[in-house]
Amino acid sequence: MDPELIKIALGGVVLLGCIGLFFGIGLAIAAHKFAVEVNPLIHEVTESLPMAQCGGCGYPGCEGYAIAVVNDPDVPPNLCFPGKAEVANRVAELTGKKMAAMEDMVAIVRCSRIEGRVSHKHEYIGFASCTAANLGFGGPSKCQHACIGLGECADVCPFDAIEMVENFPVINPDKCVSCGVCVKTCPKAIMELQTLKARVWVPCHTKDMGKVVKAVCKVGCIGCKLCVKACPADAVTYEDNIIKIDHKACIEYGPSCEEICKAKCPREIFRTYDGRQVIARDTSSGLKMAG
Repeated sequence: MDPELIKIALGGVVLLGCIGLFFGIGLAIAAHKFAVEVNPLIHEVTESLPMAQCGGCGYPGCEGYAIAVVNDPDVPPNLCFPGKAEVANRVAELTGKKMAAMEDMVAIVRCSRIEGRVSHKHEYIGFASCTAANLGFGGPSKCQHACIGLGECADVCPFDAIEMVENFPVINPDKCVSCGVCVKTCPKAIMELQTLKARVWVPCHTKDMGKVVKAVCKVGCIGCKLCVKACPADAVTYEDNIIKIDHKACIEYGPSCEEICKAKCPREIFRTYDGRQVIARDTSSGLKMAG
């Protein structure tokens, strides 16, 4: 090989090496000078979290929550739902914050599309996503507020707590950690977080009333508000055309409260809540959802 070419090649290598060394030293000096000191407590808190990365706390991942709970005195230590009381107590201990009581919650589906035998107004053909189907005239169901049934909530659940049965989501309370991911995902807003101690619930989230509901669903709430007037604990309200229940007031009043409200409902959609939601076959009425 030509010695001149070898010299040129070696010179190029040396030059590149010098350039690399120069910039390397410069970056090292800059990194040292502008380094941001990380609070070691953030690492400790992060290590104590289950690393589910579900976002149920409202922050971007477990590290995001750790940074917030360490640096912001207003962020409580009990926002990690997957970790429950054990993790909350540990975070409170590490950050020196007062531990508030944690209540066991579970996601619920406020829809009786199957039991109410709600039919379709059209067949949806497209991307298998509830959000996508909802863009097409509110979805295929005749009830504009009904579960679309394409399983987007089950797909996003980080804990596999949702099973699709007959195109309807069924939540396993033993797996659900109330992270709220499904609640944020559902385009119909029919999923809610509810205390496991609840005595009653209304598995319907329609905002329609009277004849409109009766025309499409056999059991849907018609907004008569008889339960609101009858509730001795003043635990039932009608807000934004939806029945809402103050479970704390209901529980404190006692069991008789639930029986009074249930007895007044002409559609029998005001139900006892036992923490589970199943879909069973009933030969007399076809598919039936029981709460």
